[in-house]
Amino acid sequence: MSRTTPEARAWAWVAHLLDGGTTPWSAWGADAPADQQSSRFLPGAQQLELLRRLNQQRLPSPELAARVLATSAPGRGRPDLGLVGVLPESAFGPPPVDPGALPPDELVRVATALIAEDTVAAGDPLEARTPRLLRRRYRLLGDPELTRPLRDALVADGRPPGRRRATVVVAGTDVASMLVHVWTARSLGAGVRSWPDWLASEVRRPGLAERIDLAALASGWVGRVGPGRVHVVIDDPRRAARLTGARHRRSSPRPLSADAVELARRTAPVVGTLVAPERRTALMWHRLRPVLAAYPGPALRIPRRHRPWLDERTVDLRHRLAAGNYAVHGALPAPTEQPGVVAPDEERVLLLAMQVLLGPPIGSVLAEREAR
Repeated sequence: MSRTTPEARAWAWVAHLLDGGTTPWSAWGADAPADQQSSRFLPGAQQLELLRRLNQQRLPSPELAARVLATSAPGRGRPDLGLVGVLPESAFGPPPVDPGALPPDELVRVATALIAEDTVAAGDPLEARTPRLLRRRYRLLGDPELTRPLRDALVADGRPPGRRRATVVVAGTDVASMLVHVWTARSLGAGVRSWPDWLASEVRRPGLAERIDLAALASGWVGRVGPGRVHVVIDDPRRAARLTGARHRRSSPRPLSADAVELARRTAPVVGTLVAPERRTALMWHRLRPVLAAYPGPALRIPRRHRPWLDERTVDLRHRLAAGNYAVHGALPAPTEQPGVVAPDEERVLLLAMQVLLGPPIGSVLAEREAR
């Protein structure tokens, strides 16, 4: 291979990036030393640009750099792309590109493949203790941000939910926060559409989503266990813990930024290709979530244009809670102007993904309940 061929120039850029370089492809003009030329296929433009961006943040380990170049972008999107000026235009497949012109979304796709592998490699959360059958029976429903941590702590203590004549606790908070919490939970689980698309569909609903319709949840259980065993608890985690018989009050997990939830949403389906669904959710909640929570950022909020809809849903839920024949602890808060952003930002999501890749191994950052 001649030192002046386009392939030689490309392999020289690969070597530059592997050595920690940050020069963009469009500004690269060197040739490849003889020992850097290769007959292998060149890495894709997405992988090369992600490595260059990582180098700009902090020099990755040689192992991480090699993984970036060897990883294919999962999910929907363009396949691994060739470098413009190296590969000729073809009637088949996407045309070669300048890596620096790629949208952040394409680089995040590669990053999520690596983060998913690291999440699975971190290992399963601690197993639950042997069930304590004589302790108080309970069921936890409602806002997943409030109920999931408490349920997980109880299960870890050997107290799974269920069984007959259990105390039913329906936990919630203001409608706007519950909507964000539902999208967050689905982003960490089976998958969900983007926040703007999902919220638009929720606003078109005739009522609230089943998971956060506190009144409907409570009423549905009254006929099964009796009104005396059903409690709606609003903005009072300590009371919810007492009603379930929790021996120790666990602090709530740190909230996730809008961009952290979006990165989780993009990563969860890739984790789902590596493990069974129940393991995917456990790994996302107990391995990746604590890592994402360590990076602060703007929270997600409901756009101002939806305020009339929020007011209407809040008033309706208040009326139905007041009319129910079950205990209601606390009052449903009115919608307020909250700080934050109305949607995740692609560039911030990419920056967060790179911070996760360059940060401590996911396996070394245990879930909060395990660390205490």
